[in-house]
Amino acid sequence: MIRTRAAGDARAIAPVPRRVVECVVLGLWLVLVVLWELTCPLEEEGDGLVRRTVTCAAFLMAVGYLLTGVRRGPVRELREARAVARATQDVLLRPLPPAIDGLTLAARRLSVSHGADVGGDLYEAVATPYGVRIVIGDVRGHGLSAIGAVAAVLGSFREAAHDEAGLDGVLRRLDRAYQRRLRDLVRQEHPATDGREPENPAAEEFVTVLLLEIGADSDVRALNCGHPWPYRLGQGAVPLSTVEPLPPLGAFPLPDDLAPLVCGRLLPGEALFLHTDGAEDARDAAGRFFGLKDALVRSLAGCPPGVPVSPAHVARQVHTALLRHTGGRITDDVALLVLRNDRGDRGDRTRVPAQQTGEPALRRARTEPSRR
Repeated sequence: MIRTRAAGDARAIAPVPRRVVECVVLGLWLVLVVLWELTCPLEEEGDGLVRRTVTCAAFLMAVGYLLTGVRRGPVRELREARAVARATQDVLLRPLPPAIDGLTLAARRLSVSHGADVGGDLYEAVATPYGVRIVIGDVRGHGLSAIGAVAAVLGSFREAAHDEAGLDGVLRRLDRAYQRRLRDLVRQEHPATDGREPENPAAEEFVTVLLLEIGADSDVRALNCGHPWPYRLGQGAVPLSTVEPLPPLGAFPLPDDLAPLVCGRLLPGEALFLHTDGAEDARDAAGRFFGLKDALVRSLAGCPPGVPVSPAHVARQVHTALLRHTGGRITDDVALLVLRNDRGDRGDRTRVPAQQTGEPALRRARTEPSRR
């Protein structure tokens, strides 16, 4: 009873909304103008003109204030909604740290949906007791409609990457999470009426996934389900592997044997460029595909000899070239992720300087005079 009375008192002293105050003030202003017009005695023609002018000005001020308030309210609400959406997007696809366990990272993303940073592409990198584990994927479809699947895959990866000792266990956890997502879609679209599960109408839904594990010895292991292979960046841009990937998750069951592919060692100063197929499939107005490998080679050409590849520089150059090629009109979500090995020969951090973005060393190499 006491709580109920206290709640009633709190409601009684709750502040009056600002819009209510504005409407009351505006109403009183108009009432005063009308009363002044009605009670003012008739004057001569010259004084009547002045009175009418004052009345019109008062009404114009009231209307202008009303229009300004009507416009300011939705703008404020839109700004608040965008802030909430941006915070939600950052929680779902959180920004990567500039460096993690001896690896320097840089990422860029583009979404087809106007005003959205998150679409059907996903990526994440975490340091685990088994090494740095990275996931990048692409949900079928794009834009806001694919965010549910992105949340399911990323949420599963963030848990499984720390819990599973093998990369195959991580992939199976991702597959189970995505299958649950598909079953939920089935139940929503076709609720069961006879107690049986409905046929799966989401059979064409799938997600491509690439899992990478970079161990303490900088050896790279991978499991690829229908995703484009990364490029190894050093003296040039070379695919990390040419092995045919497994089918995407959701299309077929995973095989019993899921041995990770050993892709060799990532040497100190070398980098990996990960991307989604939106980068390779982007076209210009004439229908020509974007030359991703050529863009990577051009981005590496500006690096002086002996200077490690700058992940931030490569990501920015490819991002800019992609927008220039498409005229800013992309038709699919795009995610770019670059990581560089800043570890030494024995896995320590002393051989290659752990630059956050690679930009300081790149600028020094370009500005310092040659000592030859």
